[in-house]
Amino acid sequence: MKIGIVGAENSHTVAIAKVVNVDKRIRGAQVTQVWGETRAFALKAAEAGQIPQIVKNPAEMIGQVDGVVVDHRHGKLHLPAAWPLLKARIPLFIDKPFSYRLAEGRRFLARAAQLKVPVCSFSTLPKQESFRTLQKEARQLGKSHAVISSGPGDIKSKWGGIFFYGIHQVDMVLRLLGYEVNHAQVVKGADKNHEAVLSFASGAMAVMNLVGGGGAQFHVSVIGEKGRLDRAITYDQSAYLNGVRVFTGMFKSGKSPETTQSMLAPVAVLEALEKSVASGKRVKVSSI
Repeated sequence: MKIGIVGAENSHTVAIAKVVNVDKRIRGAQVTQVWGETRAFALKAAEAGQIPQIVKNPAEMIGQVDGVVVDHRHGKLHLPAAWPLLKARIPLFIDKPFSYRLAEGRRFLARAAQLKVPVCSFSTLPKQESFRTLQKEARQLGKSHAVISSGPGDIKSKWGGIFFYGIHQVDMVLRLLGYEVNHAQVVKGADKNHEAVLSFASGAMAVMNLVGGGGAQFHVSVIGEKGRLDRAITYDQSAYLNGVRVFTGMFKSGKSPETTQSMLAPVAVLEALEKSVASGKRVKVSSI
């Protein structure tokens, strides 16, 4: 299996290539091509990830690879880069966030369905064993009424504001409470620390602590009918391995492990939170 990566500024590019090319954790797979936002980014990623070929244009990957990872620091760049590859019917893993706007995400997935091209997107946090264990334990508590999460967040990030780090907490929260979110609001703190509040159609609530100062570790608390769980979401020894296994498995099988809801609902929530950052108000979340 030959894999191409579009984008080299993001640290994920080297991390993925190391899992596949350096550590050789995915049998029968190799990252063979990379395109970088600059020549320097591409050279650095190719060297660190032992990627044999740098291409000048992502379109050069067409006909040369079996799947492509699209990996930019700013989510607004993901789908514009992915469209030519989708039209060429290449299976795609779109790094987080899937898209920067819900409408463009809808159009992309609708076209992917028409072309029968498998696409997936996710944060690496829900793929960590610590989170997967939390999910299993949370189901034993019965219906979940509330989730409180904490982690890094920067509502003014130049790589998409709340989208940049917010996707991690949003993805985890939705996988725990479901994808039908009614409203979202950001409550700004006095400094760099803020809260995001989500209300769900089920009646459940979520509070996400967006910590802008210090080295915030991801943490999740779940309150259910039969009790409460509190867990630090720690990274596996190989933090990217499970995620790489998921999308390379999709490249092989041609079947996406994700759904329209699981990919678009986080975008809808983040878009509403972005509007709330600007207005200070509670914002209705668009339905998927």
